[in-house]
Amino acid sequence: MIYRLICIFLLTASPALAVDTCHGDTACQLGDRSYHILEPDGWDGETPLPVLLHFHGWARQGNVVVNHTRIAGATRRRGVLLVAPNGRHRSWDFWTSETDDVEFANRVLTDVAKRYPVDPQRTYVSGYSYGSAMAWRYACQSGNSAAALLAIAGTLSQTEACPQGPAEVRHVHGLDDTVMDFPFGPGADTTYPVALWREKYGCADPTPGGDWQAKPFLTLTRTEWTDCAAGKVTLDVHPGGHFIPHGWIARQLDELLGLTPSYP
Repeated sequence: MIYRLICIFLLTASPALAVDTCHGDTACQLGDRSYHILEPDGWDGETPLPVLLHFHGWARQGNVVVNHTRIAGATRRRGVLLVAPNGRHRSWDFWTSETDDVEFANRVLTDVAKRYPVDPQRTYVSGYSYGSAMAWRYACQSGNSAAALLAIAGTLSQTEACPQGPAEVRHVHGLDDTVMDFPFGPGADTTYPVALWREKYGCADPTPGGDWQAKPFLTLTRTEWTDCAAGKVTLDVHPGGHFIPHGWIARQLDELLGLTPSYP
């Protein structure tokens, strides 16, 4: 009798339940590779979801991302589906355009769209440290369909040739970062970390965006380029080192989604 009831349940389960075979710490298998996924709190199971594709840092995996309060804590409260691919050997091949990690990330997004209703106009690409450099690589090679790049403490060379690019670029970096060093420009120019995108988008003079804080011990100073021929660029700089600033991802998502900035 119990066996028959189980069979009936499986046959009549909703499509959402039928595909929800991986979640959180349980990775979704995709060929010989995998990724992690986390739904936002209170999702109704039907409304199309914005997606944050986040590349983990060196020596990590996607399970760290979906449990990270400064990443998952932001997506869960803002109705965003968090997707965290697993890099081979806990790292990423972002060094040249020949990497197969860009195509892997695209396959991940395709697989996610089979499991969840997603909003294709609101796909955000993010990463921290080596993962940030990988997010830059993804934006360079496959960024035309991305609404924004949200990069944290890691870049590519500012002389890199990028055939593609997202609609918007947002980057944050610490002036005292000694792991992925802050890329000062000529004359100690602190706007140099986004020089590549400013040139690609034909941006003119910057506009000071003021200081902001999510925590009283860390002040971030914003510079914006909004008069570009194409796209928009935002840079947040802080005096600290190599970390994900409290509230940074949350604030970017709030601004991109048209929400009132809040923390957490």
